[in-house]
Amino acid sequence: MKKKYKILVIDDDPDILDSMKMILEKNGFAAVTAVSGKDGVEIVKKKKPDLVLCDMMMEKIDSGITVAKAIKRISSKIPIFLISNIGTATAYNVDVDKIGFKGVFQKPVDVDLMITKIKDVLK
Repeated sequence: MKKKYKILVIDDDPDILDSMKMILEKNGFAAVTAVSGKDGVEIVKKKKPDLVLCDMMMEKIDSGITVAKAIKRISSKIPIFLISNIGTATAYNVDVDKIGFKGVFQKPVDVDLMITKIKDVLK
């Protein structure tokens, strides 16, 4: 039986969490969601996801960068993608590789591109 990869989505917008969960599950992944960075870090500790999608700007905890650093302290092997709606300036002003992100998906997310990149990273 083929492994069903577990993906954690961290975003403070419940509508985005619902739509991302639906998209991921439709594409054969198991999806877990967290409405805050703090909750996301706890889920990483308990559920050990195979990959994380993390919003850059969240209201209840620092930015996605802080969350990514916390996750990398738990496990440096978990690939993390940043989800951002602050435009391409993010890629120029933030060195996503140094922080530990595998890449950036701009909101609204190109679903086909996201699924393709996720599958490539999880091979």
